[in-house]
Amino acid sequence: MTIIQKKICLLGDFGVGKTSLVERFVEGRFNDKYLSTVGVKISRKTLKRSYGTMNMLVWDVAGSNGFEPSLSNTYMQGATGALIVCDLTRRETLASFEKYARQIRRMNPNIHLVFVCNKVDLINERVIPDADLLAVSSTFGDGTFFLTSAKTGEQVEEVFICLADKIDTRA
Repeated sequence: MTIIQKKICLLGDFGVGKTSLVERFVEGRFNDKYLSTVGVKISRKTLKRSYGTMNMLVWDVAGSNGFEPSLSNTYMQGATGALIVCDLTRRETLASFEKYARQIRRMNPNIHLVFVCNKVDLINERVIPDADLLAVSSTFGDGTFFLTSAKTGEQVEEVFICLADKIDTRA
């Protein structure tokens, strides 16, 4: 059996739910206590693939303040894919969503992106319509975006599997 290792990054503003998405995917749990990531937190999830195993190294990169997201080349180096996350209850995170996509594409034009729109469970607080999400995701990819909830687990596994499928050259 073959084992491959792939590095992916989670990008987005503070408080969009990046760490919660990783915890839900890797550990199968949700913690409603907010702890801001400092620098980067690296987690690993093993996925069964048709040829063997993919070890997905998930780099949870600290978010910006939303005014001017900036990515460190150090964190992005060697990444084959990225999840770019916005918060459906905070419109300003959609503008940062676009900025992160532009920045990472400048660093690595061939990186695979998946757009994640988190906190879909907060139905009454949602301020970003699907049409706006489609416009952004179409600009930087194939128009695919996922509506997720780290709290309920909705679409979380699917997001990571989608990215694994995109970065997996053996599948």
